[in-house]
Amino acid sequence: MNPRNKLGEDLHVSKTVTLPRLNRLSPSLESTALKIMEESGELAQAIGKLRGLSGERQRLEEEEAMQMVARELVDVAQTAVTMMFVLEEQYGIDLESILQEHITKLRHKGYCD
Repeated sequence: MNPRNKLGEDLHVSKTVTLPRLNRLSPSLESTALKIMEESGELAQAIGKLRGLSGERQRLEEEEAMQMVARELVDVAQTAVTMMFVLEEQYGIDLESILQEHITKLRHKGYCD
C-alpha cells in the first residue's frame, strides 16, 4: 500500500488508533513509565534485528522484522495510552486539552496543516 498519490502528496493526513483501558491492572505513574521504557527497548531491539545491530550474525528478513517492529510499536502505544488513563483517573489531567495544545504546537512549527 502506497500512502502517496501520483504527485507525491500524502493521502493520509492523520491516523486514529483506539486502544482499550486495561481493566485488570492497577498501574501507577511510575510502573507505567517503566513499562514504556521496557517496551521502547523492545522496539529498539526489533529495529536492531532488522539492521543487524544486535550483535547477532543472522539478521531477520525485512518482512519478518517489520512485523516485529509494528508489534512492538503497538505495545509502546498501548502502554502510552495506559499512562493517559492513569493521568486522567489518578491526577485529573484533561488530556483532550493537552492533545489540542499538542496539535496546535505541531501546526505552529509547520509539522502539519
